[in-house]
Amino acid sequence: MRELLRADRLFDLGKSIAAGIFEGKGYPWEVLPEIGDYVKALGETLCEDEYERVDRDVWIARDATVAPSALIAGPTIIDHGAEIRHCAFIRGKAVIGKECVVGNSVEVKNAILFDGAQVPHFNYVGDSVLGHRAHMGAGAVTSNVKSDKSMVTVKTDDRRIATNLRKFGAMLGDFAEVGCNSVLCPGAIVGRWTTIYPTCCVRGFVPEHSVYKDFDNVVPKWGEDTNDRK
Repeated sequence: MRELLRADRLFDLGKSIAAGIFEGKGYPWEVLPEIGDYVKALGETLCEDEYERVDRDVWIARDATVAPSALIAGPTIIDHGAEIRHCAFIRGKAVIGKECVVGNSVEVKNAILFDGAQVPHFNYVGDSVLGHRAHMGAGAVTSNVKSDKSMVTVKTDDRRIATNLRKFGAMLGDFAEVGCNSVLCPGAIVGRWTTIYPTCCVRGFVPEHSVYKDFDNVVPKWGEDTNDRK
């Protein structure tokens, strides 16, 4: 089970400017406390011809599109071709990858969005990592703190894994699709190519290539011999 939760099983690490933060990590959520410092250090290395430093710790690719009404706090990097739409709120400690969409009234903080990830409408993404071309439907959110404020654990079929994190939203694998108005509970892990039905409340680990209809109804999407479709 540990193998299924590795960063290189959930994500194509070649699809993010922040790939280096995952080096040497046992589980991908171990990067969450380090995102802010990593973004600051990485930002200092970016080419001024490609990225404009618009604030002390905010770097925006010169071909990215940022709406005048968007609010971006540092440390944040917005990569090439990203689109930050009307009234988006990026609270800092964030990497927004190439061709990403952060949409209307979306809030992002302490998160990495791999290239092509989309959070287009009324989403909250906190203390989370979204893989390459992962997509969250309108109103879908990550819940990053438990109601009793205790430490988050990751639940699998056979064990609970301590994270030693009080704030931990979700890990969405590459091409994961989260339906409208779904809630990803603290510590949710969604595998590559998995689809979450609308209005679901998702807890624990959902395997790759699955369709999640509810907690007791998770079915295979494709046969086990199907390769990732690019």
